[in-house]
Amino acid sequence: MADLQILGNEEQLQAAVAGRDARFDGWVFLAVTSTGIYCRPSCPAVKPKREHQRFYASAAAAQEAGYRACKRCRPDASPGSPAWDWRSDVCARAMRLIGEGVVDREGATGLAQRLGYSLRQLERLLIAEVGAGPAALARAQRAQVARTLIENTDLPMGQVAFAAGFASIRAFNRVVADVFACSPTELRAKTRNRAEAGGGAISLRLAYREPFEPSNLFGHLAASAAPGVEEWQGGAYRRTLRLPGGPGIAALKPGPGYIEARLRVADLRDVTAAVARCRRMLDLDADPQAPMEALAADEALAPLVAKTPGRRVPRKADPDEYAIRAVIGQQVSTASAATIAARLAERYGEPVDDPDGGLARLFPDPAALAEADPAHLPMPGSRKRTVLALAAALADGSVELGPGADWPTARAQLAQVPGVGPWTVEMVAMRAMGDPDAFPAGDLGVIKGAAALGLGAGRALEARSQAWRPWRAYAVQYLWASSEHPTNRTPDHTTDDETEREKADA
Repeated sequence: MADLQILGNEEQLQAAVAGRDARFDGWVFLAVTSTGIYCRPSCPAVKPKREHQRFYASAAAAQEAGYRACKRCRPDASPGSPAWDWRSDVCARAMRLIGEGVVDREGATGLAQRLGYSLRQLERLLIAEVGAGPAALARAQRAQVARTLIENTDLPMGQVAFAAGFASIRAFNRVVADVFACSPTELRAKTRNRAEAGGGAISLRLAYREPFEPSNLFGHLAASAAPGVEEWQGGAYRRTLRLPGGPGIAALKPGPGYIEARLRVADLRDVTAAVARCRRMLDLDADPQAPMEALAADEALAPLVAKTPGRRVPRKADPDEYAIRAVIGQQVSTASAATIAARLAERYGEPVDDPDGGLARLFPDPAALAEADPAHLPMPGSRKRTVLALAAALADGSVELGPGADWPTARAQLAQVPGVGPWTVEMVAMRAMGDPDAFPAGDLGVIKGAAALGLGAGRALEARSQAWRPWRAYAVQYLWASSEHPTNRTPDHTTDDETEREKADA
C-alpha cells in the first residue's frame, strides 16, 4: 500500500469514507478486503468496517493488489489525481506522459529515457509514490480507455482494443475481465444510450470535479480562435490536433456535469493522447477546492470566488503552438493575434479534412516555422526574429514545453530566447505547461483587475500574491474576469468570436 503520508492521515481517509466525501475521489482509492473491490471514497454502495479498508494512491495500485473496480461508482473513471496537475517533479511528469500514451507507443523504457532516468530508478520512484510502476499504470489507463469506448461507442471490439493501446485482442479480453470482472461484450450489454461512432467520430463524456465554471474557459478559447485551426460552432469549441498518428479534430461542449467530447482521429491509437490533451486544455483534472480556499482567504478576492466558484485555467492543446502564439500576441489584440496565427497556418500548416465544420489546417509545427521566409510573417521585424528563434529552439529541443517538461528548467530555457520576456514566460508557464502558480504580474488584464480591487501593482501586487501560492494562475482568472472582455464569457452563438474579431480589427 502506498505511503499514507502521501495520501493523507488514515483517520482522515476513514472519515472521508464514512462521510462519502467526493473531494477525495481521484486523490485516493478505497479497497475492501472482504469483497475484493476498490471504490471511490464517496461510493454510495459501500461502507466497510475499518479493518477491511485499504487505501491506494492510484487505481493501478489497487488493481496490482488484486482488487476489481466497483461497478457502481466506477473509480477508474474519476477525474485524474490533481497532484499530477500542479507538481513538476519526475513522478508528476511521468504521470502526465503516461496519460499521453507514451508507454503504449514507446514502452516503459522509452518513458524513462524521456525523463533522463533508468527504468529501475523510475519504477522505484513511481512505486513509492503511487504504488505501481509505469507498466501497471499504463495497463490501468488502457483498461479505463477501453471501458469508456465500450460503454460510449459502437466501435467493434477489435477497434476498441486497438484504440485503447492493447497489443492483442487476447490481452484486451484478459485485462477487461481482470479489472471489471466481466467480458467486454458483457460490459457493453449493460450499457444504455451509447453514442454512435458514425462517420469516424467518437463521442465521449469527460468528467471533472465540481464546482466547474466554464465561462472563462470557453470564452478564452473562442475569442482567441485562429480561423481554420479553431472555431466556435453550435455551442462547442472545435480545433485541430497534432497527434502521434496524424491530424485529429476535437469538439468540446459543456454539458450537465461533464464535457461532451467528439473526436476524429486518423489513427485510433491516438484516442488516449487526444483525450489527455482535451482534459489538459480545459483543466479538467484540477481540484477546485484547493485554489478556492486559498484565494477566498484574501478579502479582496473572496467575493469573486463566492460569485463564480470553480474557475479553471484555459490552456492550449499543443504547448509549442501556444508559446509561438504568445509571442505573436505580444502588444497586439487577441483578435489580431488570432488573425496572424490563421495566416501562418494557411501558409505553413498541414491540411486537415473536416466533414463537420470549417477547420482546415493544423497550426504549423516549430520545424516548419523555423524555416519560414521572414517576408511571410505579418508582424514587426523584432517579433519576426523572436518567432523564428523560438520555433528553432522548440524544433531542436533546446526549449522543452511538453507534458514531460520540468517547469523551472523550461522557464530558464524560454528566457534565453531573444525577445521572450517575463510576461511571455509566465503566460507560457500558465497556459502551455499548466503551472498553477504562474503569475504574469505585468499583464494588462491582471493590472486592471488588481487596480479595480485595490490590490496595487508592481512590487505591491507581487507581495500580495505570495499568499495565493501555489494557485496564482487561478487568481489570474478572477482578476481577468473583473472586466467585460469577451474572453470572460461563453459565446452566445457561432459568430460571437468573429464579431469581436471584426470590432478589434476595425
